[in-house]
Amino acid sequence: MIFFTIVIPTRNEADTIGEMVACCLRLTPHVLVVDTLSTDGTPQLAERAGARLLRVTTPGKGAALRAAMPHVATELVVFIDADGSHVPADIPKLLQPILEGRADHVQASRLLGGSSELHGSFQEFFRLAGSAFITACINWRFGVAISDSQNGFRAMRRDLFVTLDSRERITTIEQELIIRTLKRGYRLAEIPSHEHARIFGASKIHLGNVWWRYGYALLRDLFF
Repeated sequence: MIFFTIVIPTRNEADTIGEMVACCLRLTPHVLVVDTLSTDGTPQLAERAGARLLRVTTPGKGAALRAAMPHVATELVVFIDADGSHVPADIPKLLQPILEGRADHVQASRLLGGSSELHGSFQEFFRLAGSAFITACINWRFGVAISDSQNGFRAMRRDLFVTLDSRERITTIEQELIIRTLKRGYRLAEIPSHEHARIFGASKIHLGNVWWRYGYALLRDLFF
């Protein structure tokens, strides 16, 4: 049996966390929910569903992923969102290139697998346009042809995550992990995976507040 840990960062995802944990436990006994200041019962529901729980007080997805690492004892780690947009059944496809020795870091691509979310409003249009621009810059800088630089669904070796020494506190960690993987000569692969629309609630990413951080992190990691 291949042992890997699934890390699920959460903040107020009570409507979906139980089902997400249950789906992940069908694939591995190692499911870790990293909760940041939820007020809707998410931590209790995650534990009730069978996950290990880690509570953190530093806000941000990047901070949550880094906080998880001392609690991950397996060689491989998978990151998946809690809102129901990712497909846990695709986790074996994420792991396969690593297990076959073809990659060190594998990301899911909603551009290859389709998305039910990134269309229909100006907010979604700007998110998609920004993601496409960042992806194009990465492809130009490193001579690669990835399709999705902002997807939070990925698998990698635990030691690689630590070696990359990520710094981003928010969702900019997605592009940071990709850029640092390529910059340091590790192998990156993509697999198609459909992105579903968030089942409940609204995205916690407000572009008006964070767009500048995406630009700053992109320039810093590409050229410095």
